[in-house]
Amino acid sequence: MSETPALTPRVARLLPWLVAIAFFMQALDATILNTALPSMALSLDENPLRMQAVVISYLLTVALLIPASGWLADRFGTRRVFLVAVLLFSLGSLLCALSSTLGQLVGARVVQGLGGALMLPVGRLVILRAYPRSELVRILSFVTIPGLLGPLTGPTLGGWLVEYASWHWIFLINLPVGALGYLFAMRLMPDLRGAERSRFDGAGFLLFGGAMLLVTVALEGLGELQLPHVRVVLLLVGGLVLLAAYWLRALRIEAPLFPPALFRIRTFSVGLLGNLFARLGSGALPFLTPLLLQVGLGYAPAKAGMTMIPLALSAMLIKPVAKPLLELFGYRRLLVGNTLLLGCLIASVGLVGQDTPYLLLLALLGVLGAVNSLQFTAMNTLTLIDLRDNHASSGNSLLSVVTQLSISMGVACAAALLGGFQGELGIAAGDVLGAFHATYLSVGLMSMLAAAIFFQLGSEDGREAQIRRVDAAEGGMGDPH
Repeated sequence: MSETPALTPRVARLLPWLVAIAFFMQALDATILNTALPSMALSLDENPLRMQAVVISYLLTVALLIPASGWLADRFGTRRVFLVAVLLFSLGSLLCALSSTLGQLVGARVVQGLGGALMLPVGRLVILRAYPRSELVRILSFVTIPGLLGPLTGPTLGGWLVEYASWHWIFLINLPVGALGYLFAMRLMPDLRGAERSRFDGAGFLLFGGAMLLVTVALEGLGELQLPHVRVVLLLVGGLVLLAAYWLRALRIEAPLFPPALFRIRTFSVGLLGNLFARLGSGALPFLTPLLLQVGLGYAPAKAGMTMIPLALSAMLIKPVAKPLLELFGYRRLLVGNTLLLGCLIASVGLVGQDTPYLLLLALLGVLGAVNSLQFTAMNTLTLIDLRDNHASSGNSLLSVVTQLSISMGVACAAALLGGFQGELGIAAGDVLGAFHATYLSVGLMSMLAAAIFFQLGSEDGREAQIRRVDAAEGGMGDPH
């Protein structure tokens, strides 16, 4: 058990707000960026359907460096690492705003990724160590509610800035938020460290990171890079070989990057694999939907941004009922049913066309946002709820890696499918809406397959830990609101 200082009532009440600011910074950046991609492509003389490099460069940088976040937090303390992360993210935002070419923009996104790789994982690690597991659903739901203000305001603000100012301003909006987060962190972030000083698994880090890099580039090669299939296959095989080498090494050394003992915890294993495959579909939504609205349906950027509001608003409104629903249905029934429903809703966006009533489109996006949000909350808490303190850092880091990697793979898969349906299936350039329809249908079916993973849960998995600790937590801490 790690030794962590007791939080004062004031810090216990305000700390979730600090982590929520970190969520807000990343969510605002992502949603503003997605809405602005077509205008950015026009400014940089690029194809708007091949702008996923701007998204994937950030996600892949985060996924590659997150494995080091837990070790850095244990070695240097959560406070110092979190402060550096906020500074790096803000610096990357400034460099993005100053970029004049696609190469410069991708490089600046990598700098942003350096900050993002530390900011959210360390923030969630602090929550995991500072609060009892029985409070995990409530606390994580709370910190993502302010974070969902990013998706709520991002598309509208991004569309307005692009239409009436310049896309460069979508990154400058992060600077005042970053300054506020830094000031809050100076006052509130506790300096938590691991109980033991472990040696960093550098070789394992290189093997694991190399595997993720090769797999992602292979998927990207099917889309934007348009690599020959032979090279794509070689990259995929190379990535799988490196992953197998990492796993065999982890089984024989004393302190691997991610201990194999983590996977003896059934809720962690199922939650992690479920996250990987379920997010392939939901992770593609923020990339596909603004493109569908602007390129497929011909919406202006401002209208496209307004249309995205129900997606984020319903996601925020569903958060307070996540815990009661999990207590009522249990993780297994809720995740199996919700995953199937989520896949059906994603596929149904493939029915949207020029004749679809606008109010019906808004209603569809609203329901999709609520179901997607409930999926994230259930999957994340299931993965973390049974972790002991000695596994908290590595388990949290691996969850963050899988989250970013699956979103990156989802964007790459969606882009590859979109390009494939437009070209190989003979869909004409003027009928790009047909390619969007086929892509949404494929992504929805892909998401539904994750239900088979959640079906492997026991009926009481996750729920037992929640109920077992709830009595001890009652009255022990005030509501962070």
